[in-house]
Amino acid sequence: MMNMNSNLDFMELLRQRRSVRQFEPRPIEPDKVDLLEEAVLRSPSSRNLDPWAFVFVQDKTLLKALSEAKPHGAAFLKDAALGVVICGDESVSDVWIEDCSIASILTQCAAQSLGLGSCWIQIRRRQRPDGTPAEDYIRNVLQLPPHLHVESIIAVGYPARQPEPIPRSQLKDDRIRRDQWQNDAAKGE
Repeated sequence: MMNMNSNLDFMELLRQRRSVRQFEPRPIEPDKVDLLEEAVLRSPSSRNLDPWAFVFVQDKTLLKALSEAKPHGAAFLKDAALGVVICGDESVSDVWIEDCSIASILTQCAAQSLGLGSCWIQIRRRQRPDGTPAEDYIRNVLQLPPHLHVESIIAVGYPARQPEPIPRSQLKDDRIRRDQWQNDAAKGE
């Protein structure tokens, strides 16, 4: 039987979760890393095919190298305690991108639940300054097999500062319709 407080706990986790790009210079305890590993392995996938694979990177030299995978939006990875590289195998599932995206956000939610901060670093379809794919650079740094594609890297660590939650009043309610799409202009709204 589900605890009714679980709904509130999950909503509070969603309210508190924000992208964190500044981390304290301290490692993540091994038991928390173990829980993050368990969380990604529990990630749902279409038809339960599990087309994903994960590389947990804690080596500071590798984190620095990965932070240089693309010119924008990855530099902060060098200061994270952990980078979770989310990979997928398109030969296993035609929706590997969606399955890896689910695993990425579950990694972020699990990190938040453990008192950690995180930020998604998009890799798929991103390029290095010389025009080569960021994925190829990461494949080389981590010696990934050629059949794996890199969807994202989730930077994880203890937040140097925790961004304030976005107030409910600032959420984009106009993005929600009920039952069917309605032409608000025709209704005079």
